[in-house]
Amino acid sequence: MAEHESLEFGKADFVLLDNVSMEDFMANLKLRFEKGRIYTYIGEVVVSVNPYRAMNIYGRDTIEQYKGRELYERPPHLFAIADAAYKAMKRRNKDTCIVISGESGAGKTEASKYIMQYIAAITNPNQRAEVERVKNMLLKSNCVLEAFGNAKTNRNDNSSRFGKYMDINFDFKGDPIGGHINNYLLEKSRVIFQQEGERSFHSFYQLLRGAPDSLLRSLHIQKEPTSYNYIRVGGNIKSSINDGADFKAVSDAMKVIGFTGDEVQTVYKILATILHLGNLTFGVDGDVTLIENTKLMSVIRELLSTKEENVEKALLYRTVSTGRDVIEKQHTEQEASYGRDALAKAMYERLFCWIVGRINDIIEVKNYDARIHGKNTVIGVLDIYGFEIFQNNSFEQFCINYCNEKLQQLFIQLVLRQEQEEYQREGIPWKHIDYFNNQIIVDLVEQQHKGIISVLDEACMNVGKVTDEVFLQGLNSKLAKHAHYTSRKLSPTDKSLEFDRDFRIRHYAGDVVAFIRAYVYISCVPCANPVLKGMWPEGKLSITEVTKRPLTAATLFRNSMISLVENLACKEPYYVRCIKPNDVKSPLLFEQERCRHQVEYLGLLENVRVRRAGFAYRQTYPRFLQRYKMISEFTWPNHDLPSDKDAVKRLLQGCGFDHDVAYGKTKVFIRTPRTLFSLEEQRTEMIQRIVLFLQKVWRGAIARMRYRRMRAALVILQAYRRYKVKSYICEVNRRFKNVRSMKDYGRHVKWPTPPKVLRKFEEALKNIYNRWWAWTLIKSLSPEEALQVRAKVACLEALKGQRADLGLQRAWEGNYLKRDSPDTAASFTLVSSELQRKDKFMRVLFSSNVRKINRFHKAEDRALLITDRHLYKMDPLKQYKLMKSTPLYNVTGVSVSPGKDQLVVFHTKDSRDLVVCLQGMVPASESRIGELIGTLLSYFKSEKRKLQVNIASPIQFSMHGRKRTVIVEPKINQSQPDFTKSRSGYILAVPGN
Repeated sequence: MAEHESLEFGKADFVLLDNVSMEDFMANLKLRFEKGRIYTYIGEVVVSVNPYRAMNIYGRDTIEQYKGRELYERPPHLFAIADAAYKAMKRRNKDTCIVISGESGAGKTEASKYIMQYIAAITNPNQRAEVERVKNMLLKSNCVLEAFGNAKTNRNDNSSRFGKYMDINFDFKGDPIGGHINNYLLEKSRVIFQQEGERSFHSFYQLLRGAPDSLLRSLHIQKEPTSYNYIRVGGNIKSSINDGADFKAVSDAMKVIGFTGDEVQTVYKILATILHLGNLTFGVDGDVTLIENTKLMSVIRELLSTKEENVEKALLYRTVSTGRDVIEKQHTEQEASYGRDALAKAMYERLFCWIVGRINDIIEVKNYDARIHGKNTVIGVLDIYGFEIFQNNSFEQFCINYCNEKLQQLFIQLVLRQEQEEYQREGIPWKHIDYFNNQIIVDLVEQQHKGIISVLDEACMNVGKVTDEVFLQGLNSKLAKHAHYTSRKLSPTDKSLEFDRDFRIRHYAGDVVAFIRAYVYISCVPCANPVLKGMWPEGKLSITEVTKRPLTAATLFRNSMISLVENLACKEPYYVRCIKPNDVKSPLLFEQERCRHQVEYLGLLENVRVRRAGFAYRQTYPRFLQRYKMISEFTWPNHDLPSDKDAVKRLLQGCGFDHDVAYGKTKVFIRTPRTLFSLEEQRTEMIQRIVLFLQKVWRGAIARMRYRRMRAALVILQAYRRYKVKSYICEVNRRFKNVRSMKDYGRHVKWPTPPKVLRKFEEALKNIYNRWWAWTLIKSLSPEEALQVRAKVACLEALKGQRADLGLQRAWEGNYLKRDSPDTAASFTLVSSELQRKDKFMRVLFSSNVRKINRFHKAEDRALLITDRHLYKMDPLKQYKLMKSTPLYNVTGVSVSPGKDQLVVFHTKDSRDLVVCLQGMVPASESRIGELIGTLLSYFKSEKRKLQVNIASPIQFSMHGRKRTVIVEPKINQSQPDFTKSRSGYILAVPGN
């Protein structure tokens, strides 16, 4: 049973129809076609409707969906049948076959291609080169056979004009190792004549439109098909077929398969010969028949590698042997034309059979020993003609319809037999099913001594002229009382039949009026080409050895059909029944009566009835339980009953369906589709709850797994971090273990790279080390040296990176007035001593000569003395007379510029800032700004007071309550720094470089 699709697409299996009737069958088939569902099951039979459009359902993704799956697990598809046949072959070591049937244009050839494509895709997983080569040759053989055996018809652009059965051989691993092709009843009449709107075989047009000019010249043929009588009708047809591209594809395929260059060239020569034969015309000179266009004779002679008189003799004479005598009888003009056409048809048929034989020689399994390599199993694919009724039904159509009757008989027998065997095997009473047994029609055609083929053979063996009338008389005499045969003589009132020409066979699918034309025997043409010789093996014999009448085409075909049916009967069959929805190749049109006729002659409704046999669905207990066990509490998730059969009984009893089922030995049988649909509805409802439950459980499992992974990762991470931390600390301890005994106390030691988690710890550790190193150095200093170091440190913290020269490399003296002005040092000493006595300061922090701005905006030379109590301004020209003193606690900040100048601005609480420039340094280039800032900062820090240090240009300050700025400008001709008035304040001019 197919996977249940939405009801909007109809029933995926015709067995599940509520009412088995033609109306319901057709309604379901039409609905699925209109919804784009071209495949539907009848149990294990696929009904395929030609969509007449490309459908994206044959790609690699689709192949993977059907690979290894059961039929009921996926929606209906060709791949499902192909996989079922492959599994039966591989798992049960059983030969299988896939029978594809339907009328021309129903999609049989495409179906066989897709089946081959699927088998090729799922085999040889190990990519063995030899298997890939075999697969490639099997696929390429389709291309070659289509070129020489297919043609454009009014019903189909790529219609197979022959029947094909291909056996694919597999080794014990299930990989293809070879194959064999049987061909049946090539429509050779198409070589010389085509209906209006149809073409001859593709091979002729591919040669003319695709071959290179050099090849065409060597064959003496032109590109235009209308130049040749045999294919002129088809040459006028505009088609979407790309003959040029197809010619190249066929040539490449023949090379891949293994045709030699000489063989391919001979094939082209035979095609060209047939085209030239069609242009031969005959005339009469008295009682003598002549060939009118003798130039063509030399061309044909050249192409056939024979003598011109041999060709002429074969076309104009019939050679007959009577015992020891050989008689040559000249043809009439009409007989010569018939002989020419018969020769063309025979050459093409022999060519086609030779191509099939050559492919078989290459792809057949060779040197295979079952004792060594395992059993050689087979999948057969049969692509055969469909039953058709035309206005004029030729002998070939008669054979085709007989073939369909034979296969329909096999189909019904096998399906019926399979059903009977299954019911008997399961112990279920078998309900008799009425179906049309077409054995009576098969016997009408093939029965010994009474059948149509036997009558035809007898007519052909009569001495004298074989005519339609003789054949029809034999049919009327032997089949007069047969219910399925009639003629105008037997039914005088039936004006649809012609006297002495037509007869009617009442086939299962409909009545067919047929007429038979007589046959013309042809002579062999001796030639030197070895390939041509191989096509006519009887040409090696003398005329006296081949006078025995050969079997007629009808007898040969009957024998091949009997052999085919016997071959299929010994295999496990799978069926693809193809239906053509309309005659205009429309993807939208579904012609009801057209499809109904096909459903009737394919026996699809009988197939449904046989399959149902009172039960719409059957399945093994384990698989049924696997699909529906969630419905019952007794079977979900697993049952504890004695067997799966008991579990299924308990499940169906619980659902209230026990009255609608029967229990076999290994399978459960459900009578009506409604029960199955109810089970499906309950299953769908439970699936939602189960999915939610599974999602919950799975999400919980995922969360727990994720937690365990995170926990494990965290434990590992913590252990690793501990290891890295411990390793780092141990390494630091090792490297800095003896720093106390080192000259530089470990300054040269390189710190190890810390782990990321210890980067901040490393910074703290380095700070601790630096503090220890500094403390180790400082503790050995004198109090004066310690004060100087603290001042330098304070300077560095305040000005590092903002001023170039901080004077850190020299000793800081602090009191520079004595050194810079030795002539007035005594006066300064006297004044400073007096101030110390008066103001009680403890030490001098800094002193220097400066240039300052007074309140009248004039620059003056002064001496600056800074003690731990006051900031003094003195006049060096007046023995350092005290001009002004500012308590040090009144100083709130100091501003300096970022340049090399010695500008200093002291900011005070009363907004009377002091602007000075240090000068008179010895040496002159010495910078004392760093020392001044560092000393003040160190002192203020010791007093736990804050001093704001600013580095800016220009510098903002207040003078007598007014905001002003001072700007530093270097000047080339300036020898000493000096202040000048500006609009916004002052400018300090300093010597420029």
